[in-house]
Amino acid sequence: MNNSIKSLIIDSSSDIITAMKLMDEIKCKLLIITSESKYVGLLSIGDIQRALIKNHKLTDKVSSIMRNDYIVAKPNESIEEVKKLMLTLRAEFMPVVDNNNNLVNVNFWEDLFGEIKKEPLFRFNLPVVIMAGGLGTRLKPLTNVLPKPLIPINDKTFLEEIFERFNNHGCDAFYISVNYKAELIEYYLKQQNLPYSIHYFKEDKPMGTAGSLSLLKGKITETFFVSNCDILINQDYSEVLKYHRENNNEITIVAALKNIPIIYGTLETGENGKLLKLIEKPELNLKINSGMYILEPHLLAEIPSNEFFHITQLIENVNSRGGRVGVFPVSEKSWKDVGNWEEYFKILNEDS
Repeated sequence: MNNSIKSLIIDSSSDIITAMKLMDEIKCKLLIITSESKYVGLLSIGDIQRALIKNHKLTDKVSSIMRNDYIVAKPNESIEEVKKLMLTLRAEFMPVVDNNNNLVNVNFWEDLFGEIKKEPLFRFNLPVVIMAGGLGTRLKPLTNVLPKPLIPINDKTFLEEIFERFNNHGCDAFYISVNYKAELIEYYLKQQNLPYSIHYFKEDKPMGTAGSLSLLKGKITETFFVSNCDILINQDYSEVLKYHRENNNEITIVAALKNIPIIYGTLETGENGKLLKLIEKPELNLKINSGMYILEPHLLAEIPSNEFFHITQLIENVNSRGGRVGVFPVSEKSWKDVGNWEEYFKILNEDS
């Protein structure tokens, strides 16, 4: 068995966080689960996301959430039959398993289809709001010259990369909140002759992470996405939208799972300093607000006009009045905060 196949395999006794780390490491969102070297099932990032939404812990075993009803190929099936299966299932790869549950081979998407892009679960055309009015302080001194939305990622800018990702799902209407160097942003995008409908709305003063959305009252009348201009999410956005709709959310927050190792032993104490527990080098697993959201249009009326207002305030207001705010998790490396130097250089190196 070659190394590329071995890298996909995880034992059924492993926990969910280990599976997510492996997916990030090998840049694949599907794993093969084995027990005592026998095939027992597959685990996709979608399985993990659904489990976390149902409040499974990251320390739960993958055996508790894996599916054993995934379709796999048999050794006697032709390549054409395998290709048809993979297209139907939108699978990154197709394991070949014999009647004794031995993993015989794995057919990879790129080997069978080359550069053909896998389509999203479904296509949609909803408005996308991009918050692009900030000063880009974390990327100074570059942002003294260029506004953050126009900083290049190889042959595209931040904005164009976000446009393209949403357009791959069917979106072509973009609303851009501008302030700092707004004229330069508009001039640049006009020169590109992009095949999108681009609308600008300008805050005359800093209005927080959501205050400028009040300027869209009456202009957006359907469910819409909001994205910061310096984050990239590697995720099928239609799956986030499906979750949003099925749960009747007013707001859905895309959350990145963040693993933070503590390099020291930690102590838990009780009354009079009595030691209760000692944990050697624990790990914290947190859900981080990624900066991407889905909102229902009626929420625009709940944003005060001409006031400084953060989107976290809107989220808290909806939550406190009993509205439903959902959280859709993505893996740590599926979220890239390219608005700081460290992450910016990382993504340049990945794409080079």
